[in-house]
Amino acid sequence: MDEALLRSLIPGVLGALVRRGADFAAAEDAVQDALVEAIRTWPTEPPRDPQRWLITVAWRRFLDVARADAARRRREDLLDEEPAPGPAPSVDDTLALYFLCAHPSLTPSSAVALTLRAVGGLTTRQIAQAYLVPEATMAQRISRAKRTVSVVRFDQPGDVATVLRVLYLVFNEGYSGDVDLAAEAIRLTRQLAAVIDHPEVAGLLALMLLHHARRASRTAPDGSLVPLAEQDRGRWDTTAIAEGIAILQAALARDRLGEFQAQAAIAALHADARAAEETDWVQIVEWYDELAHLTDSPVVRLNRAVAVGEADGPRAGLAALAVLDESLPRHTAVAAYLHERDGNPVTAARLYAEAARKAPNLAERDHLTRQAARLNTSLSR
Repeated sequence: MDEALLRSLIPGVLGALVRRGADFAAAEDAVQDALVEAIRTWPTEPPRDPQRWLITVAWRRFLDVARADAARRRREDLLDEEPAPGPAPSVDDTLALYFLCAHPSLTPSSAVALTLRAVGGLTTRQIAQAYLVPEATMAQRISRAKRTVSVVRFDQPGDVATVLRVLYLVFNEGYSGDVDLAAEAIRLTRQLAAVIDHPEVAGLLALMLLHHARRASRTAPDGSLVPLAEQDRGRWDTTAIAEGIAILQAALARDRLGEFQAQAAIAALHADARAAEETDWVQIVEWYDELAHLTDSPVVRLNRAVAVGEADGPRAGLAALAVLDESLPRHTAVAAYLHERDGNPVTAARLYAEAARKAPNLAERDHLTRQAARLNTSLSR
């Protein structure tokens, strides 16, 4: 069973049902039933036209459910015909489905869940495991999301920026349970790039590839975080880096800069350095300036302060940090790092300990605690 092929067919199958009159929620349920049947029968009875087979089985399932519901009998005239024999339709509904699943009326978490279910083909159980919530909770979230988008016309124009934000949220979840969400986000973004010619889609794909290329080196065998400067660059995926840089260069050549292209440019500069000390921090600061102009994001300015500290010295970094809100996530950790670079271990140790108490996850808390302990040990000698 070629699971990748099966999942790649989902948008076309779901789109075919919606275009024939099925509401989104019922169509998505029917497609899931067809996928289960495909997994059961295809190994021994592979179809000649897999997409056509899925459309036919899903449509029959939808008709069965619709006819069993008395409230839907008024739609019988619309639903009474099976798709005519012949090859699967050539219309690619992938992009419309992305827009539908990333509809602005949905919360970010619901949009992510619906995208993974309807476009990605993941089961409710898989999505629940990935987000560490009970399956019943995730089922309710997806059900509410499907009801919300069922009233949206399938041909309504969508917002590419919203779709990209949803995919980036998926990517940043990384790996949990039996689903590699980072790899899934890359797969879905490749799929999106195949149906829409947009430099920011390419920028996001490049950014994902460049970040994902460093994945193997980000944690030590004991699970502790390894900072970028200390990572074993020999473990970076050079094939993914080369692909990401090539995609980015093609996007930048179109001269329609967006935030994902700028982020990818920063990632490319890190990936291009053979050693940490060879990093072109001056260029990275310039790209952060572009990114800050595009987004006006305090988090971007926080990261820029780190880059300034590397390019122009820790005191310049601290000056850039001083104008930012101290309540920003990781503000205290950045201050600790810059104070240590500035030769002030007492202040740095105190700030590392404070940052550890504010850390958003256990791995980061452990890392910051180790930094504080390291400095306190050296001070006590």
